[in-house]
Amino acid sequence: MKLKKLSILFVFVIIATLLAACGGAADTAPEAAEPAAEESAAEPAAEEPAAEEPADGGFAEVAREDTAVLGWSISSPIGVTNPWAVPGYTHQEGNNFLWEPLYWFGIFSDEEIPWLAQNMEYTNDDFTQMVIELNPLAKWSDGVAVTSADVVFTFEGQMTDEKLAYHEAFVQFVDSVVAVDDLTVEVNFKIPAPRFMFEVLMLKFDTGIPIVPAHVFADVENWNEFAGDLDMPHSGPYTIVNWDNNQKIFDLREDWWAVEAGLIDTPDVKRIVMVNLGGQIGQNMDVVSQRIVNNEMDSALGMNIVLLQSITEKNPDVTTHTGHEAPFGYLDWWPNSLWVNTQLAPYDEVEVRNAMNRCLDRETINNVVYEGAEIANVYPFPLYPGLQAFVDSPEVQALIEKYEPGKFDPEESKALMESVGFEVNGDGLFERDGETVSAEIHGFEGIHNNIVPVLVEMLRDCGFDSSINFGDTAYQNMVDGAPGMYMWGHGASLKDPYAAFELYHGRFSTALNSSAGTNRWSRYSNPDYDAILDEMAPLASDDPQFHALAAQAMEIYWRDMIDIPVIQWLHHIPYNTTYWSNWPTADNIGPGVNGAFWAHTGQLVITGLESTK
Repeated sequence: MKLKKLSILFVFVIIATLLAACGGAADTAPEAAEPAAEESAAEPAAEEPAAEEPADGGFAEVAREDTAVLGWSISSPIGVTNPWAVPGYTHQEGNNFLWEPLYWFGIFSDEEIPWLAQNMEYTNDDFTQMVIELNPLAKWSDGVAVTSADVVFTFEGQMTDEKLAYHEAFVQFVDSVVAVDDLTVEVNFKIPAPRFMFEVLMLKFDTGIPIVPAHVFADVENWNEFAGDLDMPHSGPYTIVNWDNNQKIFDLREDWWAVEAGLIDTPDVKRIVMVNLGGQIGQNMDVVSQRIVNNEMDSALGMNIVLLQSITEKNPDVTTHTGHEAPFGYLDWWPNSLWVNTQLAPYDEVEVRNAMNRCLDRETINNVVYEGAEIANVYPFPLYPGLQAFVDSPEVQALIEKYEPGKFDPEESKALMESVGFEVNGDGLFERDGETVSAEIHGFEGIHNNIVPVLVEMLRDCGFDSSINFGDTAYQNMVDGAPGMYMWGHGASLKDPYAAFELYHGRFSTALNSSAGTNRWSRYSNPDYDAILDEMAPLASDDPQFHALAAQAMEIYWRDMIDIPVIQWLHHIPYNTTYWSNWPTADNIGPGVNGAFWAHTGQLVITGLESTK
């Protein structure tokens, strides 16, 4: 693999999410939204250049075999490269090739990957102090060294600028940031912060912060309005040489510091062409897929299983995370549940929520929707290594035996509904006081069109008044807490269960007739549950007490069926091996990052590719 083996000097328990303490905590990241390009597509622009050359020919020619052509939707304003620009900047549209973190995290290898920092560690047992040691070879693209001044500026900027995504986390936890010397930074926390390092300072998926250059920003009057432009100094391996409405082109910096530092070999990819697919999600994916079949693109945004399988059949040089075998995708960080407003009748009754859960035949979901792959789910978090270890523990396995969260049993569903006064009416639906139970599923056709119709049929067969709302009102209904069910994911836990459990903490339980935040659709409130989370917050996840408390929270989640877990989420991404090999797959995890080139870790994906020519 291209990424060289790293000697990680310190592995600390700094995992999953920012803690809460003394009765409350803010989110560590901006609220997770529907994952971009998931099981979806976008309509291509009218006449896109095929691969190698921009239409104007205003810069050096690079051969197709040295070029990675990637399909994505680019909608941000041309020229915005500043990570602190508000609005306009997005790492998903290729800016992730410009910026780097202190550490990366390899989700599948469960490993920390030191980068701009060669070491980060907590220096006391209560997680109130951290020391960061920078790599002495790290440099910005203008040749200026990356120093502690850049880290201090980045942290203090997050603390003072309310518009930045991690402002709340820095305000809640960080007391002071001190440059001990040019390469050493000391961070002091107001309260124990065992998850700050992992959740905030490591880039993975769409979370974490990059470090910005102090010598550039110090002279900027308003960095939120500063575009940055194509020549803005950055530490990453590529520089944008062309950006128009059709494409965004990046060329390799031959003086990229990470090569000299021995972190990685010189990348084989000399140019990246990010083709703007434009349009609306879910349209004209056939056009995109044909370009991959024709070897015009090397990878593109995620798509559904049927289309991806068709591509691999038409062009055997196209592979997926699991090769040419189902399920074709990798485990993403967004497991989906059917959420309900637990403050709204009749969803406020535990029996009703449990009855709904007993209507879901997860074996059929696996067989019908996912071609036999075990995607159906009973957890509010993805089963990455740290979380898999948690659910495999004797305590959680005993809870599974007790509550049988994945059990399909329409008769038990009926008994539960009858226990709270419902009867089956002439239409075969549960009814009480002349009202049926709305199980209209609010969701998004571009990403849920394969699973939601199956769920609707199951719920209706069981006695719930189920239907589909893929319309413009779907998301707003979730925000407003409207009657029905909401097909949505949990953008939270990656390494321990705390972040997912924190979604249901009472401090996030917004009242009826008010707007709920993304990932907070349940509006659940339970003082006993809150007390468990508050006790967990300052503990490291390898603390036996943390594990015991997490098991208690897991029990309440299943007992009360706070939301109804349905599926793990998969990214189905095509990888064309005609020009490039060493894509991250199940058999080739490399540094362990996910294969989405648009994620923060997409930089490691592209720089790790190996030429086949």
